[in-house]
Amino acid sequence: MKKKYQNGFLIFGLVVLVIMVWQLDFKEVWQGICHAGYWFLAVIALWLFLYIFNTTTWYIIIRSGLTKEEAKSVNFWWLYKITVSGFALNYATPGGLMGGEPYRIMSLSPKIGTERASSSVILFAMTHIFSHFWFWLISIILYLIFHVLLVEGHPLSAGMAIMLGAATIFCLLGLWFFIVGYRKGLAVRAMNLLGHIPFVKKWAKRFIEGHKEQLDKIDHQIAELNDQNPKHFISAVLSELSCRICSALEIYFVLRVINPSANYIDCILILAFTSLFANLLFFIPLQLGGREGGFLMSAKGLALTASDGVFVALIIRLRELVWTAIGLALIKMERTDKEKLE
Repeated sequence: MKKKYQNGFLIFGLVVLVIMVWQLDFKEVWQGICHAGYWFLAVIALWLFLYIFNTTTWYIIIRSGLTKEEAKSVNFWWLYKITVSGFALNYATPGGLMGGEPYRIMSLSPKIGTERASSSVILFAMTHIFSHFWFWLISIILYLIFHVLLVEGHPLSAGMAIMLGAATIFCLLGLWFFIVGYRKGLAVRAMNLLGHIPFVKKWAKRFIEGHKEQLDKIDHQIAELNDQNPKHFISAVLSELSCRICSALEIYFVLRVINPSANYIDCILILAFTSLFANLLFFIPLQLGGREGGFLMSAKGLALTASDGVFVALIIRLRELVWTAIGLALIKMERTDKEKLE
């Protein structure tokens, strides 16, 4: 990637990060860190390992479309750096995928070509979102088992039944949409969808007209990767789903500080509800307010106190800020490494 683009991504991310940090209540932050103690460090360290799941998913997708010789050009730990930086940009970008995905494509293109890089990044993003729908659906089943069937005298209320029913339909529709996208490609379908959204539909239509051939090639490669390598596809989805389930550990770590009796199933349910609510507000940078609101509502729904929800939300918000800073630093490190080679 050219230096000016790397500098652009870096500067943009730093500006947004400074704005996010500036809006924090530093007294509240310090009290939260002191209260969490070494569990806060455990939450930060946990994501060293969780990003390995994400990198593994992308690595599987990339290698499935390359020959053995071509695959040697993509090093796993270099890809790990790009993955972390990409998520850092997604955290800080309104609309999420408008930040990290272009960065990933521009970083990978010199190694495997623009079209293959684009198809692998789109497929990685699809798999990341696809795993969310599976995670939410599994969480609905867990809630029914552990909070309805196994709890005497706790029948499902009409309001909760409606909400769970709507969430189930939403998840099934999402899974259907992505399964079709895997088989037939999603690039053109996604751009056509944007063509019906106010404010961006004119741009989307012009983009489709000007890049129809490239979009068709990307869709062909996505469908080809899925059809020719079903084992790779399943492995990639399981890797992302495992990341979702294991990431509930950070909620478990934080709740252990204030509630030693916290159980892991409830942590999965809190994460599922919060991530669903936050993703509905995807257009907000760092999903400010949406994530906190999700924690408060999920904590209340699982008989936890509002203060528990606020505390968990604060620690996870700080973790995101720390890893956003780390990801931006890795962009700078990559640029420095390339300069050394020159």
